[in-house]
Amino acid sequence: MPRDIQLAEKVRLLRQFWRQERRAPTYSEMLELFDYRSKNAVFGLLDRLEETGYVVKDANGRIALLPKLTGTVRLLGSIAAGFPTQEEEQEAEAITLDEYLVKDPDHSYMLTVRGDSMIDAGILPGDVVLVEKGPRPKPNDVVVACVDGEWTLKYFVRDAAGIRLEPANRKYKFIRPQRSLEIGGVVRAVIRKY
Repeated sequence: MPRDIQLAEKVRLLRQFWRQERRAPTYSEMLELFDYRSKNAVFGLLDRLEETGYVVKDANGRIALLPKLTGTVRLLGSIAAGFPTQEEEQEAEAITLDEYLVKDPDHSYMLTVRGDSMIDAGILPGDVVLVEKGPRPKPNDVVVACVDGEWTLKYFVRDAAGIRLEPANRKYKFIRPQRSLEIGGVVRAVIRKY
């Protein structure tokens, strides 16, 4: 029976290695990284990763991690959002969106937004929010919260009466927990595709 290679887990480990080392691991390092006993297992995994577009092997068998795995995007410079200015393309280093947006990958997750209660905060239906678990919310942080057993995305506000969750749309009223409140995390970024 063929071995289950758990591709998603291997990709996660490779991403973690790349974030720390800024290079692809050697075959020997992959033995340890994936807890394999033979290089044949590494070769088989690399074939699968190449088929799925995560790595590419050169004629000598060396691997390069592709942007699908590293998430790298070239940073070309800056652009004026006010008056037009003459801009030149200045290629800088490649960055990953993960690296740019995510401080603590092990305590972060993303959610797709449904509903329009946060539109005045620039969070629209269909947007993806990046949420960090763990930090204590500060006043007016946007949080993911479970209020009396139901999850929502709102501003975190503390007032004389306690905690309330404030929408960013005048059509909605604030929510004050009656029985329970659990903070699932603080929103760190909003991602929108055009």
